[in-house]
Amino acid sequence: MSADLCELPVHALSAGIAARRFSPVDVVEACLARIAALEPKLHAFVALYGAEARLAAEAADKAIRSGHGLGPLHGIPVALKDLVELEGRVTTGGSQAWRERVSRQTATLAGKLIGAGMIVLGKTHTVEFALGGWGTNQHRGTPWNPWDLAVQLVPGGSSSGSGVAVAARMTPCAIGTDTGGSIRIPAAWCGITGLKTTIGRISTHGVLPLSPTLDTPGPMTRSVEDCAILLALLQGGDAHDPKTFTLAPSTPLADLRRGVKNLRLARMPDGERAAIEPQVLAAYDRSLDQLAELGAEIVALPKSIPSLREIGEPVGRLMATEVYPVVADLVDDPAAPLDEAVRTRVRAGANVSARQYLDILSGRERAKRDFAAAIEGIDALLTPTAMKPAPKLSEVDQVSVPPVLTRWVNYLDLCALALPNGMTGAGLPTSLQIVCRGGSEAMALRIGWALEQAMEWQKRAPAVTRV
Repeated sequence: MSADLCELPVHALSAGIAARRFSPVDVVEACLARIAALEPKLHAFVALYGAEARLAAEAADKAIRSGHGLGPLHGIPVALKDLVELEGRVTTGGSQAWRERVSRQTATLAGKLIGAGMIVLGKTHTVEFALGGWGTNQHRGTPWNPWDLAVQLVPGGSSSGSGVAVAARMTPCAIGTDTGGSIRIPAAWCGITGLKTTIGRISTHGVLPLSPTLDTPGPMTRSVEDCAILLALLQGGDAHDPKTFTLAPSTPLADLRRGVKNLRLARMPDGERAAIEPQVLAAYDRSLDQLAELGAEIVALPKSIPSLREIGEPVGRLMATEVYPVVADLVDDPAAPLDEAVRTRVRAGANVSARQYLDILSGRERAKRDFAAAIEGIDALLTPTAMKPAPKLSEVDQVSVPPVLTRWVNYLDLCALALPNGMTGAGLPTSLQIVCRGGSEAMALRIGWALEQAMEWQKRAPAVTRV
């Protein structure tokens, strides 16, 4: 039963616990056993809270059996990216220089998870300071993408450990953060589902910042429904984060099964297609065909919209400008044990003037208005999430950046869902990105659920899970 429990998504675990087919103790023990078996190879976690998780599972079991359950997520395991603070726990932000940094607060989102009875298994790896899309980490180690156990493929970043842990069935869900693609890229390359939320949808209080202008936390799961369940829990106003009061509450579960009939879904501009690997492009085209069969209208974007690469170009500079003052003492110290690729990225923000910074921000506001006007009447824009399948770690060029198809979403303050939509001939997952207006996570999830049910790629698992 242990292996079977690891295969179940969040909503199925919730139903099983409610029906007393198994207990939170069974689920946590199954996850910890899989972590013990796979972690030496996959290196997804930086810290494991096994003893505490077992105690929490026992407490959850007793509470549920005595009629004191906290709701549908009580007893469900979760993992946290090592940017999410837990009071009294070490939060390194992926940096060896912060390996003894003990948190003095608990992130609002972590408090909501724990308050709903979820059980934190541990912290997962991240790129240092969350600044990198490949998922590599020079000093703390790079998680191993579970889709190839012979050759190390990059997991995607910066939420690298969360992506690997969910894909390898070490945990049914995890929390990541997305500033330029850091949930969606690892979701794409690890073959799972990830939701990039609108700024303000989920509080960033207690989440180590990369770019306060762009940072967005979100769920990483193995199904669209699970993303919707976690979004419903994590959203909401937080006095510690005023941005959370700018959005009306989302109801992601209410419309999840409404289908896509009569929705107008835009395909990416033809000029973007040439740079995309052929098998990724073929999976993308099949997804569009499937959505059309389900009743959606596939339309072209207005030609006035610039290339997606061009729209997202300022994101890297904005991130560097905002993170540099936070970590300047470290990156300017040549003796500090930093990932040298990350040091170079952060240093790019050292010489940006106040005027240049304000120009970036004002340009962003203009771009948001222009894009919103251009897509009037369109419900979503569909692209591949990544331009190619996960590459070999040995072939990564740290000067280049992989989130070409994701950064523009952050720049325009949109929301987006990444979900599996195919497999290459070499057995690697491909991914579709569903981009919707800011605040329209429910629409992205609705479209994703319809496609997921029709194609069922989310059921594919790497061979490593068959242990």
